[in-house]
Amino acid sequence: MTGKIIKGIAGFYYVYTPLGLIECKAKGVFRKEGIKPLVGDNVEIEIIDEEQKTGNIINIIERKNSLIRPASANIDQAMIIFAVLKPAPNYNLLDRFLISMQQQDIPVIVCFNKLDIAGDDDVETLRNAYEGCGCKVLFVSGIREKGLNDIKDVLKGRTTVMAGPSGVGKSTIVNALYPQAKMETGEISRKIERGKHTTRHAELFAISPDTYIMDTPGFTSLYLSGIEKEKLKYYYPEFEPYEGNCRFNGCMHLSEPDCAVKDAVDEGIINRIRYDNYCSLYRELKDSQKY
Repeated sequence: MTGKIIKGIAGFYYVYTPLGLIECKAKGVFRKEGIKPLVGDNVEIEIIDEEQKTGNIINIIERKNSLIRPASANIDQAMIIFAVLKPAPNYNLLDRFLISMQQQDIPVIVCFNKLDIAGDDDVETLRNAYEGCGCKVLFVSGIREKGLNDIKDVLKGRTTVMAGPSGVGKSTIVNALYPQAKMETGEISRKIERGKHTTRHAELFAISPDTYIMDTPGFTSLYLSGIEKEKLKYYYPEFEPYEGNCRFNGCMHLSEPDCAVKDAVDEGIINRIRYDNYCSLYRELKDSQKY
């Protein structure tokens, strides 16, 4: 029998099948081969007890793709959710996520939540920064269900991983899209303005017959791996029109004179938030490659 893993907790995998939800363990052969089943995996299982709905995963069907963080498989796109305010968006973390998804050829939708408490200037700052990054950008209010239809439109017919830092209202949006999820939405600590980790495991929900969303635990850091500092500029689509227009071939757009990208930043054509993130990440990659 085949099914899809919709949740994995403490070594148990919950597989959706024609018989309903089957609680499975993974065969020892997977551990031996260093393979871990992922939420989103299509699998073959053997039933141990039909009445108790238990079984074993005996085979993982070939994946279309897989993500390390958030750990998931067979993903069509990612939606990264940040708050417009409370907590203020961490631009560096957002760029890390965008680059990580680009490395894996996963299209990204950037969704800014808590529009209900945002001013026009807050929205404009974010719009200017990220509408040129090659991703669709949405502004919504999960708590007021404003912009929910825009989210549904971009999710339709796809499997989407929903990711973002704690406290940005991700679970509120998931609850609005799929009320059966009955997730805790957690309060933000007023003292540090960071959310409690209310989602502790990845879980897949079918919000329509051909549309799945995967909620994942909140994260506060993301390490970039497998990328050379010289290649980083190619992960910033805003730079592309200016490649080849600098004085020096192979310009890194940092301290070099007559740099077309820096000129575009000074002229306000390329957003300074994005450019500053690029410089910061370049320095980080440079330092890490020394060792």
